Amino acid sequence: MIERGRQDVARYATDPANDPVWIGGITEAQMLTDPPLAEGTRVRRVASFLGKRIEYVNEVVELRPDSLLAMRSVQSPFPMRVTYEFKEAPGGTLARIRVQGKPEGLYRLAGPAMAPAVRRSITRDLKTLKRLMESDAGGPEGQR
Repeated sequence: MIERGRQDVARYATDPANDPVWIGGITEAQMLTDPPLAEGTRVRRVASFLGKRIEYVNEVVELRPDSLLAMRSVQSPFPMRVTYEFKEAPGGTLARIRVQGKPEGLYRLAGPAMAPAVRRSITRDLKTLKRLMESDAGGPEGQR
């Protein structure tokens, strides 16, 4: 639950330029296609997870401005789908993130440890998003 308007939260969280600010482990994020963000947009990210450097590209497969962003990996160590959802709620915005995927290769060996690690990571990311959006760091219109 974030005490800020849904549009502000969604616009900030779905702007790839903000990824390194609120998503733990992400050191770089770059749109590979021309703005604005739309279905078909590809975003390259560089992250660290379980001590490993991961570079991957996600493609936007569904976008409902200010309420939903769904992406699927098109280049990554394993297939995944990431969904951000933003709903109006009394006093602000209910923000949810869902990651679905099957670890492959070396990550398959870490499979049992991955689900809890991903859950902890998402929980931290949402807490960071909340802190940013409830302070001035999210900017006057949720953009930074």
